[in-house]
Amino acid sequence: MNKTLPARLKSATLAMLAAGMLAGCASSGNPKDPVEGFNRAMFAFNEGLDSVIVKPVATGYEAVLPSPIRTGVTNFFGNIDDLFIGVNNLLQGKIPEAFGDLGRVVINTTIGLLGVLDIATDAGLEKHDEDFGQTFGRWGVGNGAYVVIPVFGPRTVRDTVGLVLDVQADPVANHRPKGDRDIALVLRLVNDRANLLAADKVVEEAALDKYSYVRDAYLQRRRNLIHDGNPPREPEASLDTDRSLSADAGSDELRAELPSTAGAVLAVRTESVDTK
Repeated sequence: MNKTLPARLKSATLAMLAAGMLAGCASSGNPKDPVEGFNRAMFAFNEGLDSVIVKPVATGYEAVLPSPIRTGVTNFFGNIDDLFIGVNNLLQGKIPEAFGDLGRVVINTTIGLLGVLDIATDAGLEKHDEDFGQTFGRWGVGNGAYVVIPVFGPRTVRDTVGLVLDVQADPVANHRPKGDRDIALVLRLVNDRANLLAADKVVEEAALDKYSYVRDAYLQRRRNLIHDGNPPREPEASLDTDRSLSADAGSDELRAELPSTAGAVLAVRTESVDTK
């Protein structure tokens, strides 16, 4: 008997985290990355997956479809995300932001032709970026260890738990019929990866050790998101890393997750596609 989507996802997540924890026997001295050996292996796996499958498809997608069409696809899925983002803002107690997210959905779904046009931004309603991992962070839940999950990409233990809820709350992942859902998930994956193509060169040129660069940028960005761009001062030991990353991690090109690029997109875009 086939497991349901949430059951499959939970089982896979627990198995991958267990593997990561076992790899801690050869852990590094970095308290933020205690299972670095395992993480580097998974990072290499995700990079290979991206270079062989995801990136070539995204490159072809970008070459074939005109920019206005790709923008419309991005806006369409972004409009769906706004509803989910509003729920997280509500859970975080940010009521004005939650109502703003709801307003964006109403305006873009109606006047914006089901979200293809982002009328709400032009009307002055800011787009936010929230998820359950950030909500847990706002509630005071600590990061936990940094882990790189096969296919799902970079996470912390807290964000991995949040990912399970993200998937269950994702309207696209839960859409029926299943065939339409899978088409939508693949389209969203490819479109998201195409939007990250410009960041590839930036990361490659900036990083002597891509794994470390991506890890530090990911952790810093998540911290900034949780605190809405105003994180508290960290202990002195981590200030050098923050200074070295402050310019690059905040740039427009790198506002994506900055993991192995395949993992950035696959983390939330393919987790619910059946693999039967």
